[in-house]
Amino acid sequence: MSQLEQFLQRAEALLTRVEAMLPPPVPREPDWKRSVAFRWRKRASGGGKYLQPVLHASTIRLEDLQHVQAQKQAIEQNTRQFVRKKPANNVLLTGARGTGKSSLIKACLNQFADDGLRLIEVDKADLADLPDIVDLLAGRPERFVIFCDDLSFEEGEAGYKALKVALDGSIAAQSDNVLIYATSNRRHLMPEKMSDNAGYTHGDDGDLHPGETVEEKISLSERFGLWVSFYSFKQDDYLDIVAHWLASFGCSTPQIEAARADALRWALQRGSRSGRVAWQFAKDYAGKLADGQADD
Repeated sequence: MSQLEQFLQRAEALLTRVEAMLPPPVPREPDWKRSVAFRWRKRASGGGKYLQPVLHASTIRLEDLQHVQAQKQAIEQNTRQFVRKKPANNVLLTGARGTGKSSLIKACLNQFADDGLRLIEVDKADLADLPDIVDLLAGRPERFVIFCDDLSFEEGEAGYKALKVALDGSIAAQSDNVLIYATSNRRHLMPEKMSDNAGYTHGDDGDLHPGETVEEKISLSERFGLWVSFYSFKQDDYLDIVAHWLASFGCSTPQIEAARADALRWALQRGSRSGRVAWQFAKDYAGKLADGQADD
């Protein structure tokens, strides 16, 4: 190896060590006027992190969400309090898949965007960046909901403790203009195992006390001030949702009635009568009607 090549290798190694000691680049503010929804992103080249405007955000409305009236009322009221600068809670939405948890958060954005609400989607892998995100939003006039979709953790994941601290555990006060809305299929966000029960103990008075493992799992979900649970739909509810989406695609009442049997078969094949399955069926059925492949 030539002396020049050896020099270049040493120089590259030195630069790598120096870069590791430098503070991370400060995230740049996005163009807030480009969108009402943003995603937290990392540049593959190591050039820092940034908020990416979502130029084609979901247009779903609160009226599109059927048979989740109690859940819709709770989330809408909490969000209304937030945009009006009244006390409001971080929210955990849990329950059956495809029942409208994520859609409800997106619908709230569309409902309150004109009132200054903004949505920032953060992947689970990036939850450690929550302090940086909150610092970036501090002092802004808008009201921000940080959205963590399909949230769940395995044992030992770093994002778990980062989220705990962001919710209620840091020496710094929570930012007045930021809330966290998270969805999950798990009530306590972590897998529950039979071995966890071994940590329970009996007190002298007969009371049952949870062990440290269970306490740790419950502690994160308890930091969300508002819990909203979603449940699987009954058959009639599922068919109502199918009818709503078919009507939105321009199907007539006779066409909607004729689609009922096909809608039930579709749900049976999917093993679920969820709102997501109803919407997928409606798209398929309405598309075939428009293309002349389904019976009128």
